[in-house]
Amino acid sequence: MNSIIKLTKGILEEPQLIFKLAKNDFKAKYSNSFLGITWAFIQPLITILVFWFVFQIGFKTAPVDNVPYILWFIPAYIPWIYFTEILNSTANCMLEYSYLVKKVKFCIEIIPSVKIVSAAFVHVFFIGFIFCMYFILGADITIYSVQAIYYTVALTLLGFGLGMLVSSVTVLFKDFAQIVNVVLQIGFWATPIYWNPEIMEGWVVTILKLNPMYYIINGYRGCFVGQDVFWNHPIQTVYFWTIVIVMWILGCRMFTSLRPYFADEL
Repeated sequence: MNSIIKLTKGILEEPQLIFKLAKNDFKAKYSNSFLGITWAFIQPLITILVFWFVFQIGFKTAPVDNVPYILWFIPAYIPWIYFTEILNSTANCMLEYSYLVKKVKFCIEIIPSVKIVSAAFVHVFFIGFIFCMYFILGADITIYSVQAIYYTVALTLLGFGLGMLVSSVTVLFKDFAQIVNVVLQIGFWATPIYWNPEIMEGWVVTILKLNPMYYIINGYRGCFVGQDVFWNHPIQTVYFWTIVIVMWILGCRMFTSLRPYFADEL
């Protein structure tokens, strides 16, 4: 536990450095393309447009919870984009920043956090995008939407624990990044992003609730559609934060255990 506390303290002591590196990372990611950082926003927007065309225009999907399908879909899809970006970027972050890992005096513990903050820039934009879509399409925006702050923090902390885990394992097992990508593809279909869990049988939903992203997706959706509050689901809330704590401890423990091998493997 001492090593975990020391690692966490080291990260919390470097907020300015993390933000500076995250800003540079965000810019560098698209520096070689003509449209630059615009691509960070274009790709999710195209996916949203495709779902809108297929389900609302093509299949003429009926409104869900008294709102158009696209407004029901977006609040669930936006956090999934953030979660996906966190895991994909942290999986390869040590390889990408190998020149920093080999520096003896550099605090390499902050590298996964740099990737998470970089992903958060796009997420904040898309939270604003949700509000814009609701305003443009004439849907009501209530005080419940303030809970998006809570769920963003919750998702970020979950992503931190998982990010520390996958970033350290990938250094020694390079194929792990591909495994993460496959799991995310399966997870997209197993999480109630584009389908309504209310139409599923009870025992199926019970199994699906074991996925911590179920709590996040339903939470974001409740902020805008269901007008729900997180304390109405005490069991799910306790379960989710238990998973966050376990992932945090496991991720930090894995990172500190494998850290001595990073320089040799990279």
